[in-house]
Parts: sequence; C-alpha cells; structure tokens
Amino acid sequence: MSNYAKPEAALNQAEALINVGQKQDALQVLHDLITSKRHRAWQKILEKIMFKYVELCVDMRRGKFAKDGLIQYRIVCQQVNVTSLEEVIKHFMHLSTEKAEQARNQAQALEEALDVDDLEADKRPEDLMLSYVSGEKGKDRSDRELVTPWFKFLWETYRTVLEILRNNSKLEALYAMTAHRAFQFCKQYKRTTEFRRLCEIIRNHLMNLNKYRDQRDRPDLSAPESLQLYLDTRFEQLKIATDLQLWQEAFYSIEDIYGLMCMVKKTPKPSLLVVYYAKLTEIFWISSSHLYHAYAWFKLFTLQKTYNKNLSLKDLQLIASSVVLAALLVLPYDHTHGASHLELENAKERNSRMANLIGFELDPKLENREMLSRSALLSELVAKGVLSCATQEVKDLYHLLEHEFFPLDLASKVQPLLAKISKLGGKLGSASSVPEVQLSRYVPALEKLVILRLLQQVSQVYQIMKIESLSQMIPFFDFKVVEKISVDAVKYNFMAMKVDHMRGVVLFGNLGLESDGLRDHLAVLAESLNKVRVMIYPPANKASKLGELLPGLGETVDKEHKRLLARKSIIEKRKEEHERQLIEMEREEESRRLKQQKITEEAEQKRLAAEYEQRKSQRILREIEERELEEAQALLEEAEKRSKKKGGKKPILEGEKVTKQTLMERALTEQLRERQEMEKKLQKLAKTMDYLERAKREEAAPLIEAAFQRRLVEEKVLHEREQQLETELSRQRHDGDLKEKNRLSRMLDNKEKFQERVLNRRKAEFDRRRVEREERINQIIQARKQEREAMRKKIYYVRCEEERLKKLREEEEARKWEEAEKRRKEEAERKAKLDEIAEKQRQRERELEEKEKLRREALLGRPADVPAKPFELPARASEPGTAAPAAAAAAPSAGKYVPKFLRERTEGSGQPPPTQPDRWVGGRRTEGFGQAPPESDRWSRRTEGTAPVSESDRWGNGRPDDRAAPPSDRWRSGGSSRPSWSSSRNPPR
Repeated sequence: MSNYAKPEAALNQAEALINVGQKQDALQVLHDLITSKRHRAWQKILEKIMFKYVELCVDMRRGKFAKDGLIQYRIVCQQVNVTSLEEVIKHFMHLSTEKAEQARNQAQALEEALDVDDLEADKRPEDLMLSYVSGEKGKDRSDRELVTPWFKFLWETYRTVLEILRNNSKLEALYAMTAHRAFQFCKQYKRTTEFRRLCEIIRNHLMNLNKYRDQRDRPDLSAPESLQLYLDTRFEQLKIATDLQLWQEAFYSIEDIYGLMCMVKKTPKPSLLVVYYAKLTEIFWISSSHLYHAYAWFKLFTLQKTYNKNLSLKDLQLIASSVVLAALLVLPYDHTHGASHLELENAKERNSRMANLIGFELDPKLENREMLSRSALLSELVAKGVLSCATQEVKDLYHLLEHEFFPLDLASKVQPLLAKISKLGGKLGSASSVPEVQLSRYVPALEKLVILRLLQQVSQVYQIMKIESLSQMIPFFDFKVVEKISVDAVKYNFMAMKVDHMRGVVLFGNLGLESDGLRDHLAVLAESLNKVRVMIYPPANKASKLGELLPGLGETVDKEHKRLLARKSIIEKRKEEHERQLIEMEREEESRRLKQQKITEEAEQKRLAAEYEQRKSQRILREIEERELEEAQALLEEAEKRSKKKGGKKPILEGEKVTKQTLMERALTEQLRERQEMEKKLQKLAKTMDYLERAKREEAAPLIEAAFQRRLVEEKVLHEREQQLETELSRQRHDGDLKEKNRLSRMLDNKEKFQERVLNRRKAEFDRRRVEREERINQIIQARKQEREAMRKKIYYVRCEEERLKKLREEEEARKWEEAEKRRKEEAERKAKLDEIAEKQRQRERELEEKEKLRREALLGRPADVPAKPFELPARASEPGTAAPAAAAAAPSAGKYVPKFLRERTEGSGQPPPTQPDRWVGGRRTEGFGQAPPESDRWSRRTEGTAPVSESDRWGNGRPDDRAAPPSDRWRSGGSSRPSWSSSRNPPR
C-alpha cells in the first residue's frame, strides 16, 4: 500500500530509484500509488505518474502491471478527464511499437554486420558448432532472442488496450484506432494466429455490447458516428483477412458486417458497399461458389454504374464482362437432383443465408430465395443492360453458348474467343473502387462449360459416336477429363451418355425415355408380355422339365411347411414382444406420471418457499428503506446546517422526495462542479504561464544564438591548436620508435642463439621426464596386476570355504532331521503298544465288573437269617511273603498292566519292589493293623493316572463291601500290597 501523502513524493522516490538502477522498486512504488484508494481523485500529477509508469512497464516488459495500472487510472478519470486516459494509452502504444521496431532493426543490423576476424574464412568454428547444435540460422536465433519478446509484448499491449477501451462511448475513436493498428501489425508481420484471436476478441466485445444493454457509458450504435467507427473497423478487418488469405475469417467478417447492419437496420455508404462486394467476390471465387460469385459481381456492377459517375467506359466494360463471364461459368445443371430431404433443407438454408449476405435483405421472402439461379441471373443481366456494356468477345461467347446450335464446330468457334478474353483485363483507373480485373481466370471454367454444351448438342443429333471423333472435336482437354466432366453431368441428370471402351464408342440417350419412372413401366410391361407369351406358346420340353421337378416336390413342400411354421412362430414372438412393449410403455407412463406428480409437488413446495423468501426480502427491503430514509433525513439536516453556514440556499426544495441516493447524487454533482471550476482556474493559470514562458523564450532566443556563435568560434580555434599539438607529438613518438628499432636490431643474433639454447635444454628435460613417467606408469601397472591376482585368489578361497561350510550345514540338518524322524516313529510305535495294553486292561476290567455284578445279585437273593461264611483268601494270598514278589516279577512277562510308579522303581533298581506281609489276627484283618497312607500320597497317585489293580488285589480280605472303595485308597504309599479300610463304607469288626 502507498504511504505517500502526496503523489509528487512517490514520483520523486521512483525517479531516485531509477537513477540508481532499481527500476523494479520504482515500478512497485508507482503501482502501489496508482492502486491505492487514497488518490482516487484525478490530478494533473497523476498523468505524469502514469507516463512514467508505462515507460517502466515497457522497459521491463511488464504487461500485467501496465494493465492493472491502466484499469485503475480509467476508474479515476472516467468521469472527470477522459482525454488524459487517451493520452496515456497513446503514449503506451507508441512506446511499445517503438521498442518492437528498435528490436527488429537491431536484429537486422546484427545480421548484416561484418563481424569476422579472418576475411578468408567463411564462418568461425564457434558459429558452425552453434548452428549444428541449435539447428537454426543466425537470423532465426536473433529473431528469437531480440524480436520475439518485444513482438509478444506489443501484441499483449494491443489486447490490453482493447480490453480497457471496450464498450466505452467516450473512447470509441481510440478503440477503433487501436483495432486498426493491431490489424496492420498482423498484416505487416504475417501473424495469422494473432489475427484470428483479434477478430474473436472484437466479435466478443460486440456480443457483450448487445448482451448488457443497461451498462453505463455504453456506445449507442444508432448514432451515425458510432456506427461508422464500427463499420470502418469491420471493413478493415475484412481487407486484412483477404490480404492474409484467411478466407474463413474473411467470411466471418462479412457475417459480422451483415449482423451489424441487421442490428441498426441501416445501409452503409456506397463506398463501403463497393469494398464489401469486391471482397465477397473474392471469397466466393476461392470457395468455388460460382453462382454467388456472379451475383456479387452483379451487385458490384450496379453500385459502380449507379454511384460512380467518374468511371471510364473501358473500366465499365471490363466490370460488365466480368459479370457476364461469372454468370456463364455457373454449371447449367442443378446439384440438388437426387438429393435427400435433409440435404435439400440444408441447401435451402444455405441459399437463404447467402442471399441475405449478397442482397442485404433483412426480411427476405421465399420467392427471392428461389430466384437465385443461373437462368434467372442471365435473364436479369440481359434485361438490365449488363450484356450490352460488355466487350464484343464476351457477347459473341454468350450467344454461342446460350443461343447458337453448332454441335460439330462449337469448340473451334469458341477457342479463338477464349484466347482473346484471356488477354483482356488489368488494373482499372483511380476512379474505380476495384483495383484490377483479370478475365483470364475464368477461361478454365468456361472451357468446361463449352464441353458440356458440346456434349449436350451432340447428344441431340447423334446416338453413337466414336471416341476418336469426339476427342478431335474437343481441343481443350484429353478424353479422360471429358469423361470425368460427363460423369457429373449424367449424375445430375443433365444428359444421358454412356462410354463403351471395349467398342471405343460413346452412346447418347434420350432423357425422356431413360427416366426412372418410364424405365420401370417399360420393365413391368416387358415382364407381363413375356408371361403372356409363355402361357399362349408353351415350350416343347415342358413335360420333361415337369418330370425333372417332380422328384423334389415333396422336399419343396416340406421346406415350405417348415418356413410357414417358422413364420408363425416369428409372428407369435413378435406379438408377445409387442405386448411386452405395451406393458413396458404403460409401466413407463405410470412412472412418468408419478415422476411428474412428484415434480409438481416439489415445484409447489419451491413456490411456497419462494413466496416466503419474497415476503422476507420485502420486509428486509422495507426496513432498509426506512433506515435509509432516517439516514437521508440526518444528511438533509446536516446539509441545511452547512448551507446556513455558507449563506447559500437550501440544497433540497420543499415537498421534494428525499432519499439517500438523491442526496449522494447531489453531493457528487456538487463535487464535480467544484472540481470543474478548479480545473478551469488551473487551465487559466496554465495559459498565463504559457504566455509568460513564450515571451521569455522569445527574448532569450537572440541572446542564445549569439552565445552559440561565439562558442563555435572558440571551439574551432581550440580544435586547430589541439590538432597541431597532436601532430607534433605523433612525429616525435615516431622518431623515437625508429631509434629504438635500430638499437635493438644489433641484438637479434644473440637473441636467436639464446632462444635455441633454451629450447634444446627444455627438450632434453622433457624427454627425461617422459621416460621417467613411462617407467612409473609401468611399475603402477605391474603393481595393480599383482593386486588384482591376489584379490582373485582371495575371492576364490573365500567362495570355496563358504561352499564347504554350506555343505556341512546341510549334512548336519539332514542328520538331525533323520534322527527326529526316527524318534517320532519310535514314539508312535510305543504309544500304539501302550494303547493296545490299556485297551486289553479295560476289556478285562469290564469282564470282572460283569462277574461281580452277577455274584452280587446272587448274594442279595439269599435269606437274611443265614450267617455268611467268612470269605477265604485265595491260595496265593495265604503266603504274602512270596506271592507279591512273584506277581510283580511275572507281570511284565505275562503282558499284564503294571502301574507307572512300580515300573519306574523296577526300571531304576533292576529288581522287583520290596513287599511287606499283611498282619492277620485270627484269620481276620483288624482296623489297627497298619495306617492309611497320607492324603498327599493318595492324591499324588490319583493325579499320576494310577491304573486299575488286579483281581487278587481287589479282594484282599474277602468282604463284599470292599469293592466299593477306589483302588487308589486301598494302597499304601510305600508300595505295600496291604489294603486300607479308611475309605470303606462298613469298617471291619
């Protein structure tokens, strides 16, 4: 942001920065000043600041800074002093153009300058290398480095100025001038791409002008001055487009001019219309639209004859001849023959569009559109007297081609006329708006027309003709070209013709007999007559043919039957498909109705919401109006107080509606009036100062001239004296140099001897050092070879050692894996054996339990008064001292189950476990005999998974109640075979 209270301070600061070479900082200072809101009122110093600002922008090629500054300056001086903005913009464009020209001249000077050291050499090595690397010539490189950046900046300048001045009624002339200069820039430097962009920019500006009609300071196209400026711009655009041969842009320019005329509904001046039609003839000729080209020439001739009274008779004859020849070379057949309806509609629309462009008809009728044809144009030329104004050769050609009938020698009669016509033409007089007319360009098209007329007349006389004869009658083209022309003529129904190359003839027909409708009727009649003849006169071998067909009659009937069945199924499928489509359509209709109903409901909701928002906005607007009314009243009271202080009248009349906007407009008007008065005073003061300055300069002019003459005399005398002194000094220096040369020439032999001695010594030293260097290099090479050999051996040893260790690791892993596999198999076998032993033990226990169950049932069935006999121990239990060791020793051998703790003790000691005989009193076991094992021992045996005991251990004392006790409670911890009664249900007596 700008911190300067006055603009002069910023200008001085910028100039100081420029003097020390800091242009970027100076530009930033001025940019901040221009874009700040503090200095929005126009002053004279701001114009100077803008001049300096655009100069910096041009020097540094800062187009964006220039655009921002010009936009801000336009805001400042739009309503006060538009002339200042115009001067700044002109200065900006002048500087940009001048810089571009300087760069171009500098590039040319560099190209033409002779800057070589050796005059015998063609090019320097540096130039050759640079040209080979960059692939471009010196001129292209200089243009790219010097000219192209400035041309880009100049193009950006034109675009910036057009964007700033667009749609501004106060700057229309400057806008038109900028557009013309941009057009000339594109033409001078052949900038086709930039020209297309420029045309598009101007076209968009005009579209925006029509789109935003309520814009402030909008140009009024109904005003004659504004319309003339816009027309001049479009016509200049049209001229440049044709000069650059951009025919598409030229046609767009024609449409722009026509649209401008339709917009304002006014016809331009005849001088502009002449240019319009002249360019239109060129466009239609390039696009091969010969009919529209002829109509444009006819319009141009009418304008020249009507409005140009100074036109000479020779120029008028050339223009009339051009009109007649342009009308003649239009092909005499209709290109829309056999076209589709869409193509006919497109052709109709195109004809309507071209007719409007040619005739400037704002509301063309259908009849006028249909009148654009060759025959109508020729009739109009004869009726309007255009043919009578043409040269005699053109008249004779017209009569030969349109009215005479010479089928055999038409080409021979036309050829000399075409030769004369090709020599006519040239530049026209200065009174004509058309620069030149060349009739020779119509000769090739006229030769094709002569061929068509010749073939048409020959087809009316001959039905068949040899190709050689026809080729001799046509001296213009080879028969291949004639055949190509005839193909188009036959295609568009101009004549009927066939070429038979096998026979070497050309067959001509009648268009009436060979029409499509008549050809079909004749074919139907021939088929009917043939059927009648067969029915009246049947052929003799009819029976034999019928006999040949009879064997295949059954197959034919079957095929027909199958075809009918297939057709029936196809018809049914189509009916089903049709019904399905109807159902689908009904479903779609229902969904469409529901969707429409939903849309209607949503629209109703939106309408209600919009009404609510509208009421809300109206309420807010009323509140804003009331607030503004209060503020307006406060402003009115303040204005009345100021007017009372100044002694003036009241600013607002009584009874007038007072609003805030009205007061602001009046205040703005008052400020503008005061500013204008101040400007008038400043202008008057400036005028007075100009008078004083002029008077002082008029008085000082003779004195300055006299002082200048005296200065010239003094400087002349001084120059002669200095020149004489310089001559004397040069002569003295020359004499001294000669003496020095003579003195030093005596030592030349000594110098050469010394030089030879020094060179020999240096050469010997060089040879010695070279030998030493070679020996040192050989030593280094041998040392490096030895190092490489040692390194290779070391690497080989390390690789062999790694492979050996790897092999050992693999063998160790394989051995471990085999051992683990062996252990796993042994463990599996051992587990299987133990499972088999456990299964046998369980089977034995189940058998014992069954036996015990049967015995208990038998015992429970005896009478109660019979005393039970004491249970006698088995025989092997009577001798406890010998039975237990024998059982323990025999268990492994008999394959019976042995408890784990017994197996561990047996395996550890290598002998059976020790036993302790039971203590019996009176053949009975008493409760006091021995003690029960501790609780911890009992639970340890339970958790170790003690297996069931044998049958002899289960029945220790022969009592029936002992079987209820668990086996773990009937053993003592010391491995004794003596049972315990601690957990018995019925203790012993």
